[in-house]
Amino acid sequence: MVHDSTDNPDDRARKPVRGAAPDVPAETPPDLDPATSGGDDEDDARLPDILEESGAVGEEPLATGHEAIERAVRLAPTSPGVYRMLNANADVLYVGKAKNVKKRLSNYARQNAPQPARILRMIAATVTVEIVSTNTETEALLLEANLIKQLRPRFNVQLRDDKSFPYILITGDHWAPQILKHRGAQSRPGRYFGPFASAGAVNRTITALQRAFLIRSCTDSFFESRSRPCLLYQIRRCAGPCTREIDFPGYTTLVREASDFLSGKSHAVKQELAGEMEKASGELEFERAALYRDRLAALSAIQSQQGINPRTVEEADVFAIHQEGGFSCVEVFFFRTGQNWGNRAYFPRAEKTYTPEEVLGSFLAQFYDDKPPPRNILLSHEIEESELLANALSIKAGHKVEVTAPKRGEKKELVAHALTNAREALGRKLADTATQSRLLDAIATTLSLPHSPKRIEVYDNSHIQGTNAVGAMIVAGPDGFVKNQYRKFNIKSEGITPGDDFAMMREVLERRFKRLINPPEESATKAKDDDFPQWPDLVIIDGGRGQLNAVREIFANLGLTQVSLMSVAKGPDRDAGRETLFMPEREAIKLEPRDPVLYFIQRLRDEAHRFVIGSHRKLRKKDIREAGLQEIPGIGPSRKRALLHHFGTLKEIERASIADLGKVPGVSAESARRIFEYFHPQPG
Repeated sequence: MVHDSTDNPDDRARKPVRGAAPDVPAETPPDLDPATSGGDDEDDARLPDILEESGAVGEEPLATGHEAIERAVRLAPTSPGVYRMLNANADVLYVGKAKNVKKRLSNYARQNAPQPARILRMIAATVTVEIVSTNTETEALLLEANLIKQLRPRFNVQLRDDKSFPYILITGDHWAPQILKHRGAQSRPGRYFGPFASAGAVNRTITALQRAFLIRSCTDSFFESRSRPCLLYQIRRCAGPCTREIDFPGYTTLVREASDFLSGKSHAVKQELAGEMEKASGELEFERAALYRDRLAALSAIQSQQGINPRTVEEADVFAIHQEGGFSCVEVFFFRTGQNWGNRAYFPRAEKTYTPEEVLGSFLAQFYDDKPPPRNILLSHEIEESELLANALSIKAGHKVEVTAPKRGEKKELVAHALTNAREALGRKLADTATQSRLLDAIATTLSLPHSPKRIEVYDNSHIQGTNAVGAMIVAGPDGFVKNQYRKFNIKSEGITPGDDFAMMREVLERRFKRLINPPEESATKAKDDDFPQWPDLVIIDGGRGQLNAVREIFANLGLTQVSLMSVAKGPDRDAGRETLFMPEREAIKLEPRDPVLYFIQRLRDEAHRFVIGSHRKLRKKDIREAGLQEIPGIGPSRKRALLHHFGTLKEIERASIADLGKVPGVSAESARRIFEYFHPQPG
């Protein structure tokens, strides 16, 4: 177990070593051993420019940076460890590891050695060096990856999209196992199958598995309360174990078949089902034969969606990297039990001078920081520390992990396929970025902004007669929509009159910008390490001149003068293409319906509307789940029982049409309309 000494001051084996130097502006490049990298002949000639890029003037900051590192070298251990470069504000700028920390830092301290520009910038920016000793180089590798993800140093390779992967879980804590999508810690008893590349892939697979194996997806509490089969039984997506429509041995067989299919025994399962279909057909039990036919079709649908399925690779993750235009794309394919469970493209942040091997090596260590590795990891490029990474992942996983760059055979074909996808994904990324940049330049020209906006924020709110009021902010920039910056605001003020859109917008904007003016400490630290700006260049709101003036007043009270503001009023009859744009102290702007700028603004507004409506519906559904059907006027206990008996679940009632609701005994046409409108309101 490796601990950071800053968190464990009493840990004698891992004492931090710190140096000090004069106040130097901070910026640092990625780690590179100068002894093995060689130099750049142009670096010496460009030294003044390089130092100016780092915020330093003259060669003195470079000398003081060397002095800070030299002081750290005198106290550095010769054992493995992790070192951190810090600036004058104690911001961690770079995290590196070494088998011999003293030797690695000595390479940085050599003043006359030829060194790349990024190393010179790092040295010029360094004020303090912190060192954490580890028992082994493997521990150093794992700690380095963890600290990079935690601290997000500016010039390390950073895995920016690190969402957890979804799995399929067949539970093991109930006599009738449930199949469901699962994220997070695998603490519930049962069998986990994954990872899958996306939630959509998991949902499609689960739906097909329900058709093929009739395993229940309902919760245990719902299961225990049933007195008659639900709708899923009626449409042949569940065997109905809750009401004993199938006995225990029969249901156990279905669960075993599903587990076998997900474990890679798909051919045997399909043969077994085909045999049962032939047997039923021979016995003239055509309805049972049709059931087996439908189950076989569902299994075929799963495999047809998976695309390429390897013949000789049972379990592997395939990584391929492609670089172009200063960007890197890492494409990852997941193969489990001989089946392709999807792929995902990553665009790690790294300096342009990184080689594909350097980016891929750092990416892998961070990628598996919180994920179980498979037995095989196939790479498009040989990385320098593949053996060290394999040892670290083997210890982490509890089984042998091989990290290789295959040269021939089917494994090489899988890598080549992933590399093609990486090249295409990066091409799309570059094209989208170029298009987005042109649109941002065009919107700056159209609106007479001082410069092309790097960050646009769009605000909207949603409510139904003042209830479940929620505001939302979406963000766009040079790379398109930046979804990890989206925010929703549950309206909290009790004094707001129901339906007062101005008051709701005031609360949202005040909460947003007060937090921006006085950010919490952790948010401020994160903002320093993030390339994407935190302050908007342009704020867009939905509404006309009245909404614009109201927001201007809010901004004036907050002292905001550098943020451009615009409102978008819908056209007559809410027609898209006939919107009017309002800006402070300017005439209203009407753009041609086919103007790309107008289309771009429509996209921004529609995305904000989509996000706020989704947030509002989630909030409302939560209330509905808590209140059940009690709040619908005219729906008493008898009708509630009739609805639940007919549809099985509240979710199915919500999905039902007015015609379907009217078929329930005791529910009149007017009651059906009232129920439908309760679940499908028109937001204000």
